[in-house]
Amino acid sequence: MTSTAFPRTATRTIAGLLLSFSLASAWAEMVIIVNPKNPVANMSADQVSALFLGKSSVMPSGATAAPVDQQEAGPLYEEFYAKVAGKSSSQVKAAWSRLTFSGKGTPPRAMTSSVEIRKFVASNVDAIGYIEKSAVDASVKVVLSVN
Repeated sequence: MTSTAFPRTATRTIAGLLLSFSLASAWAEMVIIVNPKNPVANMSADQVSALFLGKSSVMPSGATAAPVDQQEAGPLYEEFYAKVAGKSSSQVKAAWSRLTFSGKGTPPRAMTSSVEIRKFVASNVDAIGYIEKSAVDASVKVVLSVN
């Protein structure tokens, strides 16, 4: 049986490309967005965390908040909760299970993409969500950047 270098080289190249793509998404800047008509100009990570973990349901302006989440299995979901709330996805899930079971809240609505979240936030004054900075356009307002 003979061995060629091509398959090994191709495998290394593909693995390198996949690693590059995964690192690029992990390094992508994330932003917290609201509707441009929302009077809130900026928010702290603690304020955002409170909304997404069910500890508060009101924006700093006093308006009721409508948080929208990324899909649970996605890398942006993991990164958001780790960086903004200091929680793992299993901790977030456990916290929402307790709140839901006790009737004290329901988790944020999950959407499938940053584009879908941006469109929802753009059409709902009370909405707040998080997306990649590269997905921001004039239809939304950034209130917090997360590196």
